[in-house]
Amino acid sequence: MVEELSSEQPIQLTVESRAHGWRVDHYLARNFPNYSRSLFKITIENKKVFVNGLPVKAGRRLRVNDCVSVVLPSRSDRALPAENLPISVLYEDESLIVINKQAGMIVHPGRGNYTGTLAGALQFHFDTLSDIAGKQRPGIVHRLDKDTTGVLVVAKDNQVHHKLSRQFEQREVKKEYRAVVVGEVEFHSDYIETHIAVHPRKRELMRVTPEGGNARQANTFYEVLERFAGFAYMKLLPKTGRTHQLRVHMQYLGNPIVADAPYGGGSQLSLNDIAAQELRAEENEVLIRRQALHAFRLEFQHPQSGQPMSFEAPLPEDMSSLLEALRKHRV
Repeated sequence: MVEELSSEQPIQLTVESRAHGWRVDHYLARNFPNYSRSLFKITIENKKVFVNGLPVKAGRRLRVNDCVSVVLPSRSDRALPAENLPISVLYEDESLIVINKQAGMIVHPGRGNYTGTLAGALQFHFDTLSDIAGKQRPGIVHRLDKDTTGVLVVAKDNQVHHKLSRQFEQREVKKEYRAVVVGEVEFHSDYIETHIAVHPRKRELMRVTPEGGNARQANTFYEVLERFAGFAYMKLLPKTGRTHQLRVHMQYLGNPIVADAPYGGGSQLSLNDIAAQELRAEENEVLIRRQALHAFRLEFQHPQSGQPMSFEAPLPEDMSSLLEALRKHRV
């Protein structure tokens, strides 16, 4: 079982230029979005927040390079039960863990999905994990969709979690995905710039939408690695981290990701779907039953040493088999 990290463990922050002039309660709420601003006001009143070594009031305005020390308020959510589920570890040290997430595993509990999560598996396999995001999301710094595979980094303590989160927020983390898409991609490479918002009728989905309202900017660079008749193997480099961004952008191009049913890619792809002639039933096989999307590479600075780190996860078996079949039948 995971030992719960002490709620009295202070976290040290250095105010960056963009936060110059912000109120300290606003600054903390922006840095720790799983805690409300009102909760931080109480924390400040209880003298658990210091700026340059001195207790402050909620309205204190910050300056560049101020040193903020905060003891995060305790959370009331119940701890997630540990589950003995397999995890593929690519790297581990005293600060973080890098894993290769498998398909079909939800990162953290959500509506109707309390068990079988990566968060529960992390609880079982590791003694200490960050709890900034709450007890339901131990160690979870960022997420991948349930059926997206690949590289994901996990924090072992709150200070590491915060530093990694800031790298994601500042777009300093480099992410590279691989995908197989449907159709003929028009350009060899291009840069997609859109805005994305929640679908007005299907609230579990996102869509490209005009700027304004709750729409958020979403940018992706893509490059075609390999072309087949009716399909393409793609390198995708998201420059922002919006929900379902790559899946939405591929649909927007008119080239949805293979087997991505919610975004127009079909529910699965079998040999009969790509073979030149129909195969006998015993020869046919389903090549992939989930979106053909894989988080191939993740690059960031180590939150303690500052050294650049790069991790790759090999293509999963279903995507490798799909590419082999396309090379055989769709050259």
